[in-house]
Amino acid sequence: MEPSSRSSPPADLRPGARTAPPDPPGPLSADLEAAALRVLRGTWADLNRSLFDARLRPPALELTDDRSRLGAWRRESRTIALARRLLGEFGWGTVVEVLKHEMAHQFVDEALGLHDEPAHGPAFRKVCEERAIDMRAAGRPSPGAPATGTRERVIERVARLLALAESPNEHEARAAAAAAQRLMLKYNIEEIRSASERNYGFRHVGRISARTDEPRRLLANILSEHYFVETIWVPVWRVREGKRGVVLELCGTEENLELAEYVHSFLEGTAERLWDEYRRAGRAWSNAERRTFLAGVMAGFRETLRAQGTASREEGLVWVGDRDLKRYLRRRYPYVRHTRHAGSPRTAAWSDGQAAGREIVVHRGIHEGPAGRERPLLPSRRG
Repeated sequence: MEPSSRSSPPADLRPGARTAPPDPPGPLSADLEAAALRVLRGTWADLNRSLFDARLRPPALELTDDRSRLGAWRRESRTIALARRLLGEFGWGTVVEVLKHEMAHQFVDEALGLHDEPAHGPAFRKVCEERAIDMRAAGRPSPGAPATGTRERVIERVARLLALAESPNEHEARAAAAAAQRLMLKYNIEEIRSASERNYGFRHVGRISARTDEPRRLLANILSEHYFVETIWVPVWRVREGKRGVVLELCGTEENLELAEYVHSFLEGTAERLWDEYRRAGRAWSNAERRTFLAGVMAGFRETLRAQGTASREEGLVWVGDRDLKRYLRRRYPYVRHTRHAGSPRTAAWSDGQAAGREIVVHRGIHEGPAGRERPLLPSRRG
């Protein structure tokens, strides 16, 4: 039952979209909680300007020990309450999505002045839709609509092709990997041409770091250029360290997010393995050489994909982009700043990395990422 204060309903605890890995569990110190609240106040102000045209007055922000909900908007006290466990058990991306969800409730109450509508009624849904905010009761990030029917079959066919790409026969492996890439290209072109409804979501992938570096920027470019997602670096707060950071966000349909996240994890792990082999061979040692080598690996793999793209265009498979996805990204982030970075010096380490990257064949399997967490990727059947 909805309280008269128009608090948002209890949050359902089903997992939502994957965001950057959460901090380790355990209580936070009072100082870390206070620091997180200061950052949340700044985040509220930024979101008020970018998503709500500065039409909201600052509310009180408080942390609660509520175990039944992640967030609530309380009209009488003008308070946005967030569960204390949000900070300790969930990634910062989830914290921000819950905050946006409750700000949408605040907007309906205070900017639109609608007090008699159900909490998740038409006005609330419209506010969320216009800003690409998850409107479910949990206020959690949405992965997009589950892949079903044709989309499910496409993912399964890609998984089978990537399994064939594990073949010891290099020609067969490369042919299978190229076929998987071409299948996703053809599928996405047909989806755009059919004008069928495409539901978008997002995921945070990779580690949170103080800044980006060239290998990670090149990897993000590979995903946006060849895997039908939009990529953006978003600021996050490292709650247990009390420091700022950035993480890569992918936006797209569920099936494209699935493949792009897989490729991101695969390439990060493969590049690190290639560096370890290069270092053990005595070719380079320093961290600067490592970054240069990894950038070369990504550049070499991108060359392979661009060559495949040229072949696909010659077959009449031309990807012109997804305008609706670009609009979804603009709804999430109305103000985006583009920056340019100088590339790594083209040293022997870069050239050797580039040569190694050209030989990479994406395939299906178990990948142990940089954090040492082993997990299956792109299963052939989705449970």
